[in-house]
Amino acid sequence: MAQDTPSSSGGFFSRLADKLRSASPASRGDADALISGSPAVLASEADRLAATLSSLVPEAERIAATVAAGLHGQRRSGPGETFWQYRPALPGEPVTRIDWRQSARSHKAYVRETEAEHAQTIYLWCDLSPSMVWSSQPSSLPLKRDRAILLLLAAASLLERSGERVRLVSPYGPADLPPGSGRIASRIALALASLAQQSDETALLKGTVLPPHSQLIIASDLLAPDEDVMTLFRQLSGSGVRAHILQIIDPAERDLPYAGRVHFEGLENEPDLILPAVETLRPEYDAIFARRQARLRTIAEGCRHTFQPHQTDTSAASALLSLSASLSGHRGGGRP
Repeated sequence: MAQDTPSSSGGFFSRLADKLRSASPASRGDADALISGSPAVLASEADRLAATLSSLVPEAERIAATVAAGLHGQRRSGPGETFWQYRPALPGEPVTRIDWRQSARSHKAYVRETEAEHAQTIYLWCDLSPSMVWSSQPSSLPLKRDRAILLLLAAASLLERSGERVRLVSPYGPADLPPGSGRIASRIALALASLAQQSDETALLKGTVLPPHSQLIIASDLLAPDEDVMTLFRQLSGSGVRAHILQIIDPAERDLPYAGRVHFEGLENEPDLILPAVETLRPEYDAIFARRQARLRTIAEGCRHTFQPHQTDTSAASALLSLSASLSGHRGGGRP
């Protein structure tokens, strides 16, 4: 006798439906082809996002302040004002560059170096597709979209503190931020709310041209066809753009914690999927998930991007700290 069908949703399960059916006999023939997705639902979520942003902005600025307290400046020589180090003067060094007070303490001439303060533009991309509007535990875990936005707003605030320029990217190219002198996190939040009202379901950048040697932060669940993801990574690399990829994952997408007969609802016009005895699929699912993660990392790092999976049940501050380290590591070798 059939069990009651618990309801669950999440794009990752539907995206892997074909692989699961071929990987495990227990799941063959049990898919129920239903189409989901509604413009009215998307418009409602855009309104919900606008309301949520008012709380995400101060939280992002708090996280950025916490991370900034443990960071140093741009640790390389440059025409700034913040002291970095003394170094021995080189032959032919202009006399005006010698720090005579420090030199008087030894038998060598020393030059006082300051930290570089060349500002560059860091671009931000947020996946606003329907698969991001999901949480396996709405009462205790954020939507993937909300965590992605929180991390991008916090990154923008942190970058603004270090003197960098920040711009948001839309599916159509760099987006204009609202004019004014407000904090960057607030201006980006307003721009994101405007983009969400357009109900664009694009999960990945397509055809957007960014300046060579620029850096791009991507926050997405990467639930697009593998070929599209790989093409994006390679196109960015080929155009001289270095990406820092934050893959946002709900813990249920990683662990498949369900049991019994479960109904998975497609969020982006995928067929729904009904599977019996889901717990018997977990070993195959774990293997499929691990292979895809390894493939994404290999392609991303082969294109000189950084790849950072982030689960929504883990610390946003830790993710921001890791992202900051990746950005700092690439700032030294790129062009401002």
